[in-house]
Amino acid sequence: MSHETPDAKRHLAIRVMMMPRDTNALGTIFGGIILSYIDQAGAVEAHRRVRGRLVTVAIHEVDFLEPVFVGDLVSFYTRILRQGRTSVTVGVSVEAERRIRGGGTVKVTSAELVFVRVDERNRPTPIERLHD
Repeated sequence: MSHETPDAKRHLAIRVMMMPRDTNALGTIFGGIILSYIDQAGAVEAHRRVRGRLVTVAIHEVDFLEPVFVGDLVSFYTRILRQGRTSVTVGVSVEAERRIRGGGTVKVTSAELVFVRVDERNRPTPIERLHD
């Protein structure tokens, strides 16, 4: 059974300047790079709140709304959405600050990630409690 956590405040988990090495064949940032940072940002938030070993078990629906370009400063904001007996769900919102192409900030994507606390044998184990 899961319950909503009172933490509605989002946190800046990661901020990254996109570089030419991160581009795909079309010259925009490769979606897999963004997915990797989403996973890292979610893990930062989950580990901020939960003691022990955590593994990513799901990333729910990632729709890319805007492309990301070389030179964009990309911010990954996180917040705890739910806690279950062995899992915690983290929301990640991604925004790109256009530093070259006209300025401004655009929402790139968002996702919900589920992390499960595991023991030394990688078996699910109960979460003691969320920490502030």
